[in-house]
Amino acid sequence: MQIPDHTGTEGNHFMAKSAKLTILYGEGDAEILAGQAAHIEKAGHTVHQATGRKAVEQALSKGPFDLVVLGPTLTRNDRHHLPYMVKKASKETSVLVMHADGSRHPYVDACTDTGASLETVLTKIESMTRTGTKPEAAKPATSAAAAGR
Repeated sequence: MQIPDHTGTEGNHFMAKSAKLTILYGEGDAEILAGQAAHIEKAGHTVHQATGRKAVEQALSKGPFDLVVLGPTLTRNDRHHLPYMVKKASKETSVLVMHADGSRHPYVDACTDTGASLETVLTKIESMTRTGTKPEAAKPATSAAAAGR
């Protein structure tokens, strides 16, 4: 896991709109992870990078995060199971899954469609911070969430 030490915000309109978040960003491909994480940092957020499921799980045990982003190069299986691990570590942590298939996962707070741009992801993060999205697990149990247990 890499922890970048820069958060350049020059010229980015997202910084003015959203609060700075501590984000754990997991991808299956280290090169894609580095590039995408750099863009999220430019939006004013602190990004901790984790390559692969095991690295995401290890990072979850080491610190609190405001948001966990699960990228499209993680396997579908990882994108399905890691939200449970996030909520097990902290019910207050929000989960954003990229490259979702449209079905609603009880522990996912937001998702993006297949092929969504990074601008769409940043807009989704902005929307979550503006609306104060609460993790589903922190809300009273719904029949869908209860059925998943």
